[in-house]
Amino acid sequence: QVQLVESGGGLVQAGGSLRLSCVGSGIIFSLSVMGWYRQAPGKQRELVATISPGRSTNYADSVKGRFTISRDNVKNTVYLQMNSLKPDDTAVYYCNSRLIGGDPKYNGWGQGTQVTVSS
Repeated sequence: QVQLVESGGGLVQAGGSLRLSCVGSGIIFSLSVMGWYRQAPGKQRELVATISPGRSTNYADSVKGRFTISRDNVKNTVYLQMNSLKPDDTAVYYCNSRLIGGDPKYNGWGQGTQVTVSS
């Protein structure tokens, strides 16, 4: 059974930093693309960042230069370091796993963690 558990969200002032973590179980972590997505109230879920098994990264234009995604294949954990936070970054942040070319039963979403940035 796929389980992705996020942590690290909270309330922070604009300009501050947070580090999100997501621990995966029931997935083939080292062969999965891991990603962070976010959904603000009244908006669609959007991509924030992804990291491939080979550690290639991809970022939304809105977070480039401020956010950094990384992974630890020993701990089955993906991180999102968020710096210079803005009120527009306020959203529920979700962790996602996608096994490349594999059985979709190994794909999944976390339950989300709230990030609130005050101005």
